[in-house]
Amino acid sequence: MKALRFLRAAAQALGGGLFLTLFVVFILQVTARFGFNKPLPWTDEAAVVLYVWVILWAAATIVPEREHVVFDLLWNMAPRRVRLGMRIVGNLVVGGLAAVAIPATWDYVHFMQRESTPVLGIPFMWVFLPFVFLMLALVARCAWAVYTALRGQGLEAELHLS
Repeated sequence: MKALRFLRAAAQALGGGLFLTLFVVFILQVTARFGFNKPLPWTDEAAVVLYVWVILWAAATIVPEREHVVFDLLWNMAPRRVRLGMRIVGNLVVGGLAAVAIPATWDYVHFMQRESTPVLGIPFMWVFLPFVFLMLALVARCAWAVYTALRGQGLEAELHLS
């Protein structure tokens, strides 16, 4: 439990650091462009790369399950046993598809090592690497959701549904 709290805090710190860096780059970009009429070409590219990292990293590690988009119309109408089945089947499907896609995802990200960003010269592998983290986190989250559902715990506890 202590290790999980440490990992969660580390993920949040990295996400916060990425977002802060994105914010600083954005402020530099606006200041250089509109304050000094001397746009910095690297800031556009850095902002895009950082944005990709912030979004994918946050989705993979920081955003709790209850904050993700859900379609809960049928979920709320279903009895508890049906919700349990929906949770297990849904997470098995999503987690299974993500697990099957991980090798192809890694192959594509690794293939992108050949190309690099035009200004900073960062290999695209490093730009898209957080997508691999997202896929791994998706598999882990789905496995955890199935485990907790089988123990009678899960999303309905977080949403305070009966």
